[in-house]
Amino acid sequence: MESGMVRQARYSAQTRLRALQSDIMDLILERELEAGDPLPTESELAASLGVGRNTLRESLKVLQAMGVIEIRHGFGMFVAPSNFDAFADGLVFRSRLSLRQGGEDALQLLGIREALESGLLPAAVAATAPGQLARLAESVEHMEELAQAGGHTAAADAEFHRRLFEPLGNDLLQQLLGVFWKVYRRIQLEAGPSQEDAAAVAALHRKIYDAVAAGDAAAAGGLLASRFEELRERIAALVAGR
Repeated sequence: MESGMVRQARYSAQTRLRALQSDIMDLILERELEAGDPLPTESELAASLGVGRNTLRESLKVLQAMGVIEIRHGFGMFVAPSNFDAFADGLVFRSRLSLRQGGEDALQLLGIREALESGLLPAAVAATAPGQLARLAESVEHMEELAQAGGHTAAADAEFHRRLFEPLGNDLLQQLLGVFWKVYRRIQLEAGPSQEDAAAVAALHRKIYDAVAAGDAAAAGGLLASRFEELRERIAALVAGR
């Protein structure tokens, strides 16, 4: 068993590393660096921040895993482009682990996605222009074609949801929705086969489209909610069967 002194030393080291990571991010902001801009060299950073090279490298690896910086061997370090890949991977792992331990986190993540979509849906419906509505119809038609051919509609389903919120013109929102879609899809796969077939999923999205076309955000929201409820039931069955 670890002694209290050893644990305290470990926690102190982790605290110092987190502080150093924060200092590096502050430096990026203070120098007004943008995505793709090069960072100072390791030697320059170590001197500027007053730390050793090995300690600095540990923090840089963590920042790379977080998606804050890119380390291109032989070229240097750069501010990473905006993406939520690391965030998505962490949430996917958390949801998968949750399904083996009662499913609470998976259900909460599902609830976050539902709250995000249902909260923004009225504004998206109100802002939908004819061209955007036409693209949404194309997504439904693609899902219907795949269902008739016996194909998988998951990617088309994701595209429908992306286009559903496209009228808001919010790129950050689209990235966040992409994160929660990735988590949602993984939970779907972990929860086992759905009782819904592709034709039923396509038919539901046709109804959602019809509600959006009619400007009826409440009806569209109710139909979206039914998809989340179906997955909640599958999660509950999976957890009960373990």
